[in-house]
Amino acid sequence: MNSGFKSELLTVKHAFQSLSILFILASLSVAQNAIPTHLAVSESLGVDIHFTIPQPGEMEELSAAGIRWVRMDFFWQKTEPAKGRYDFSTYDRLLEALEPFHIRPILIFDYTNKLYDQGLSPHTPAGRAAFARWAIAAARHFRGRGVVWEMYNEPNGYFWKPKRNDGDYIKLALAVGEALRENTPDATYIGPAGALIDLGFLKECFAAGLLNYWDAVSVHPYRQRAPESTATEYAELRKLIATYAPKGKSIPIIAGEWGYPSTWLWPGMSNTLQANLLAREFLSDLAEGIPLTIWYDWRNDGTDPNNQEANFGLVEFPYQKGKSPVFKPKPAYFALQTLARTLDGYRFSERLTVGGPQDYILLFTRAQEQRLVIWTAAWQPHQITIHGADGRFAVTDVEGRELRPLHARRHELKITLTDAPKYLTPQKPGGFANVIHR
Repeated sequence: MNSGFKSELLTVKHAFQSLSILFILASLSVAQNAIPTHLAVSESLGVDIHFTIPQPGEMEELSAAGIRWVRMDFFWQKTEPAKGRYDFSTYDRLLEALEPFHIRPILIFDYTNKLYDQGLSPHTPAGRAAFARWAIAAARHFRGRGVVWEMYNEPNGYFWKPKRNDGDYIKLALAVGEALRENTPDATYIGPAGALIDLGFLKECFAAGLLNYWDAVSVHPYRQRAPESTATEYAELRKLIATYAPKGKSIPIIAGEWGYPSTWLWPGMSNTLQANLLAREFLSDLAEGIPLTIWYDWRNDGTDPNNQEANFGLVEFPYQKGKSPVFKPKPAYFALQTLARTLDGYRFSERLTVGGPQDYILLFTRAQEQRLVIWTAAWQPHQITIHGADGRFAVTDVEGRELRPLHARRHELKITLTDAPKYLTPQKPGGFANVIHR
């Protein structure tokens, strides 16, 4: 996120409506760019971070939320302090902090280096060559440690200096792709980390041949609308990928950065609504076949409630030395933790045709076990009937509180939908079997 992009977001006129690149096997016997496209929910959850050295106790708290991926800037300026001399030690420490918790890193090749192209984004042959050499050095240094490399951050927005230049970005991304494939062919390389879902920009990238090099397409679907509204844009993006992808190559879409701030500056927002929207963001992405979603971001970036940028976090800003947890969790933290724990090992199966078009009844399965997650994107709560349900059902709310159990009567389960997801677990096998096969 950035000031320019924030301005772009705030022009959106719509009011709110109330899995991993699917785990790239870490085994050295499996190529790192072999990206599966169907994974357990608990392996598909990530956050953006802004640190390389965590505070004491921070990794334990982050991991306990169910986070399995982090995304972080890999700064060119900081890691090539002199021409041709690379120092990756700061990021070595980050990976050493992640590895005991089995958390995978997405590191972003960005942004500029004062040693090249006057400190602007690389736009000359010499600048592009230097950036590519740096990328090769990094990929070699971290080889075998499960890193996913992402090509820049929002180059179609604020971050390309001095101003947006899609042609220069594409030339750089191609140079890096060619260099990686020649020198470190097992590296996982994704892009373009585009601001919003900018189909015009993405089409330019694809037409230039970048899908020959990218293992996934990453976008940042920020919006002041309900998270379910991404479905149409994802469908259009898939069409573009199908048009330009090399024959036989499967290229998933990754939601590499997006979230909702808990600030009143966004209409109707609050800590509670942020938690609801977080769960809906991850769940609706899973239903749309998005294997990895990265929430922006882990910590609040400050304490000012009037600063939009400071309020995207899962936890509050101040570090609580000597306390546990070390950062005060927001409701969004518990929403993510509940999703990860409740659907641990489960996979998305299907969206059931129950209720209206704004009602979401998602079935998740694990072997013979079933769970439903239900909510509505409509403004008003309303009751639906799930026909064919059988028995008693445990109910958990979005933040993990156990609610009163429900009972199906005459094979009908009546439940009220709100904008807050609820998790339904049958207390005997086959509770939803007849619903599924209707």
